Amino acid sequence: MVIVISFYSIILVISILQLRKEYQLDRDQAYDDYMDEIYSKPVSIIVPAYNEEVGIVQSVRSLLSINYPSFEIIVVNDGSTDRTLQKMIEHYDMKEIKKVIRKQVETKPINTIYQSSILSNLFLIHKENGGKADALNVGLNFSHYPYFCSLDGDSVLEPDAFLKVMKPIIDSNEEVIASGGSVRIANGCKIQNGHVIKIGLSESPLVVMQIIEYLRAFLMGRIGLSRHNLLLIISGAFGVFSKYWVIEAGGYKTDTVGEDMELVVRVHRMVKERGLKKKIVYVPDPVCWTEVPESISILRRQRRRWHRGLFESLWTHRKLTFNPRYGMIGLISFPYFWIVEFFGPIIEFFGYIFMILCLFFGGIYIEFAILLFLLSCLYGSVFSMAAVLLEEWSLTKYPRVFDIIKLFFYSLTETIWYRPMTVFFRCEGVLQMLKGDQSWGEMKRKGVSE
Repeated sequence: MVIVISFYSIILVISILQLRKEYQLDRDQAYDDYMDEIYSKPVSIIVPAYNEEVGIVQSVRSLLSINYPSFEIIVVNDGSTDRTLQKMIEHYDMKEIKKVIRKQVETKPINTIYQSSILSNLFLIHKENGGKADALNVGLNFSHYPYFCSLDGDSVLEPDAFLKVMKPIIDSNEEVIASGGSVRIANGCKIQNGHVIKIGLSESPLVVMQIIEYLRAFLMGRIGLSRHNLLLIISGAFGVFSKYWVIEAGGYKTDTVGEDMELVVRVHRMVKERGLKKKIVYVPDPVCWTEVPESISILRRQRRRWHRGLFESLWTHRKLTFNPRYGMIGLISFPYFWIVEFFGPIIEFFGYIFMILCLFFGGIYIEFAILLFLLSCLYGSVFSMAAVLLEEWSLTKYPRVFDIIKLFFYSLTETIWYRPMTVFFRCEGVLQMLKGDQSWGEMKRKGVSE
């Protein structure tokens, strides 16, 4: 607990200082120049889609209206069993084209390639099912531009998101080779035709707790880690990468459920071994809205998968742990993810079991146990409330005072019910891993756009 509290406290201070520094700038003026093609870099937007018929048309529509000078959209239909392919063909008048693709990364076979007859920068690739990582590799092989963005098929981008996420890459003269943006929860928001009309909170307590969790993960965790180039995760929902460096690293790994984190770790490792000074950063301002689970069963599948993916990434690159050759990544970032993110939930789960057994069999100092429990509740709630305050202070995405109060109230209850529940799910992920279970677990979506 001391290790966790200390680390989160340091991260919180770094995040506050970084946000204060960034938001003293004139945000609009800072991005005006990047609307000129002379200063910007073209981007290929790759959208892997598997059974996304509910939201794929609206997601593509939101992408077509982004404020960015030069981009292409590549929707990769990964052998969907629903009407994802038909909806794209019908809505955007897709016509089959013949095109030779340079295979830089191995993938499953491609069946058909389409191009929209009304939008020349919109492509659709129909391929055999091979998973999200394989779909991204297909898009990588097909893409025409030096930078690409991986984007989930149910996501909706804010209009200026690409201007903001590309800014550190352009400003750094290619020292920054990957940049990730914030992911926010669309459940409860009013979204029409791929555009966020009104931001609000869902009535579901499960969704509200995930909003708080996402705020803490992005506005606290990733800002703090990014400040010193310690970032090991760029969300698969929204991130931009240099195509050259991803291909050099071998593309996305298809035999893991955590392909986004594994790729970032592999790129970090590669540039460190080559003695290069490259950065992977997080930018809090560009926002991508996505749907999250509204039922416990789907949340359970998601968290089990995330924890398995975390272990696979850490284990595959375990030689980085406490290895000075890899600088701060090896000495700070990797140990943090092992101790706090992977083993933390396991230790916490056994702590719960131990406390319950001690209540029945004796051997527990009740007053001290209550004190530890209150301390646990306090530190968890303080960090969650701090994340809510950072959101209100910086991005101000939730305009209603009632929404902020509601987030504050729910953050006080996190340690009592939501955290133990997710700890249990993550421990189940460890059990699945020990059994050799590699199942993905499908997430059924209702669709966030009207």
